[in-house]
Amino acid sequence: MSLASFPAVRLRRSRAFAWSRSMVAETVLNASDLIWPLFVTDGQGVEEPIATLPGVSRWSMDRLAERAREARDLGIPCIALFPNTPQDLRDERGSEALNPDNLMCRAIKAVKDAAPEIGVLTDVALDPYTASGHDGVTDAAGYVQNDETSAILVEQALVQARAGADIVAPSDMMDGRVGAIRAALEREGHVNVAIMAYAAKYASAFYGPFRDAVGSRGLLKGDKRSYQMDPANAEEALREVALDLTEGADYVMVKPGLPYLDIVRRVKDRFEVPVFAYQVSGEYAMIEAAVAAGAGDRDALVLETLTAFKRAGCSGILTYHAAHAARLLSHG
Repeated sequence: MSLASFPAVRLRRSRAFAWSRSMVAETVLNASDLIWPLFVTDGQGVEEPIATLPGVSRWSMDRLAERAREARDLGIPCIALFPNTPQDLRDERGSEALNPDNLMCRAIKAVKDAAPEIGVLTDVALDPYTASGHDGVTDAAGYVQNDETSAILVEQALVQARAGADIVAPSDMMDGRVGAIRAALEREGHVNVAIMAYAAKYASAFYGPFRDAVGSRGLLKGDKRSYQMDPANAEEALREVALDLTEGADYVMVKPGLPYLDIVRRVKDRFEVPVFAYQVSGEYAMIEAAVAAGAGDRDALVLETLTAFKRAGCSGILTYHAAHAARLLSHG
């Protein structure tokens, strides 16, 4: 195909006006693309600011209900829940994860009672519940046991499904857990509960503030490199995604977000399935630090980064900036 050249072609013509830029935009970001992660805690009327996540708090059930209604009114379709389990309820096996009256289950009910139109995504992993801060059961050497952990994750997913979760999201990176969870959900009749697999979750330095938020900072002995992925690897991510899809994942996730947009694009191109990414706590904190230092404008940084996720191939993005972004988008 032959193309005309300058001056017959001036690419700036389409960039000259807001209306023309809008008309030829290749990527469009909407509030419906966003999932809002929220942290829950015990108490009444509680809003606990998280120092390393400025602008983000832990919420008690009544305040969580307010956030659910806020999400609904902003057009955000789904909330992701993460509990801050008290230290005295943590043990080596993460037993509190299987309590049908735990923080997560009560939070699911609070959201569904307040805004039944909102989807609820729940984290299936043991790190918010273990005394070790690991995502599973460890042996004497501190190695996380894959199959023993997976059996607990299956029960955790069932507890959450019974409580009303719409999407269970195994974030642990244990081999085989998606297939085991899918089979258990089918056996128990939860045929419409979706699985969003953290299929390519990297052993990243960007997770620190999240560990503060769920109370696991300082508990972790060693690191998570024996089960989370090496940041140097890309082909392995495709193998992980393929396995999770084969086992019954409805959606797959890449985590973290911006440093791994190449992985998002490769997954989307290879598998042509709904791909999500998590703009993780460290990414959020960097934006807020830049704003506090006067190095950038929050509104512009938020919208540009989220648009980059969509451009890379994301069907949706988990972001702590979800409510702020939705407000910006509602004002054009």
